[in-house]
Formats: sequence, structure tokens, C-alpha cells
Amino acid sequence: MLYLDLPFLDRIKRIADRGLLVEIWDWSSKDVESLAASGAEFSSMTGYLTGNLTEPEGIADLLASARRSLEVAERLDCPRLNLHGTGLGEGGLPVRPVQVVTPAMWLTAANTLRQVAELGAQAGRTFVLENLNLAVDHPGTPFATAADTLALVRAVDHPNLRLNLDLYHAQIGEGNLIELVTEALPYIGEIQVADVPGRCEPGTGEINYPAVAAALKRIGYTGVVGLEAWAADDPDAALEAFEAAFTAAG
Repeated sequence: MLYLDLPFLDRIKRIADRGLLVEIWDWSSKDVESLAASGAEFSSMTGYLTGNLTEPEGIADLLASARRSLEVAERLDCPRLNLHGTGLGEGGLPVRPVQVVTPAMWLTAANTLRQVAELGAQAGRTFVLENLNLAVDHPGTPFATAADTLALVRAVDHPNLRLNLDLYHAQIGEGNLIELVTEALPYIGEIQVADVPGRCEPGTGEINYPAVAAALKRIGYTGVVGLEAWAADDPDAALEAFEAAFTAAG
């Protein structure tokens, strides 16, 4: 999402040269061998290509593409693989939108995620289930809110399934971010950030990210914080603002 005027591999190198970890989305459109040779350290990548959590054919697709993703994660030495409630298509919209999530779908999703977690355990990797917002970016996505993703991860209760707690999405859908990170702490595998509105770097919107960072320090969070944001103007300035917001608390 940064340095969009550069070829993809050059974007990777610019971020890595700052001493930061790199996250990528769909690995199937990338030259994996070039990424592996880039010298970058990868923190997270897409953990599936197709499928969903609740339908027989969708479950089979999701598990098959999760296995393929784990092979790529091994090549990149990437510890975390990201999941959503269902596959996302053009513009971030769900491939199979769902308006009503039934109790049977909840049970099936939890069972599918147990299978995903077992795949992660066998490979020594962790899958992270990301919350999304329904109001702006991802209407019709099942199991999308932070409350839903947290409920599923709690229900599965497996060390190889954690939350990718995206605070941009949570602010739009639920708010109360400091209470949210405090409640979710035992299940968090990663935190992602961007400001609201606009999905740009901290300091461009309404979220008090230095206060969030101070809360994370207070509750003892020591994991990764990822910037999943567009640059409001200059990408270097965006990364400086991101680093400043999350280092001021020490």
C-alpha cells in the first residue's frame, strides 16, 4: 500500500531498508523466489486464495489453498498467515456475501478453523483471523467484526489460530479500541492499524494512536503492529508517523 510508484520488489526493499518487517497480500501474483531473495523479513501474508468457512466446497477450497500458502510461508519464513470470514474479490467485497449468519454456520466455521489451526501446527505457522468493517469496505462479509472473530478464536482455543486485530476496521464498526485490545489480548497474534476516515497513517484521522500504544504497553502486548494503510502524501512521512505513534510510549 506504500511506494505505489515503484515496482513491487522495490517497495519491499524500501520498507526492509528502514529495518521494518514486510507484509504482503495475495502471494500467487508475486515472484516468490525474488521475494525470498530480497533480504526482507516477512511478518504476514495471505493464508488462503479461495474458499470459505462454512460450505462444503468452500471449506475444501480453503483448506487446499491454506496448504499451498503454508508452502510459500515456508519459503519466505513467514510466521503468520491471514484469513477472513470468506474470500474477498474485487474492491474487497466478499465473493459470496452473507446477510444472516446462522448458528449452524457458526459451528461449521469453528470446526473449519480447528482444521486450519492443525495445518498451522503441523507446519509451525500461525493463522490469524482478521476482523473487517461492514459499513465502508466489506459489506456482506460473514464473521467480520472484532466481536465475531474474537468469539471464533476463543471457541477454537488453539495456539495456531489467533486474531489479526485490525484497529482501523474495529474503529469503524465498533470503536472502544483500548477496551477491545485489553479484552482480546490473550488471543491476539498481530495488530494492524490505519486512521479513520481515509485509511491513512496515524495522525491523519480521529484515532489517538499514541494512547492506544500506551495501552498496549500497559497491558503487556509485545507482538507485531502492522501499518496497513495508504500514505496520505509521502510514504516516508507515513512510515515516520507510524513509527512515532508506536515508539512514543517506549
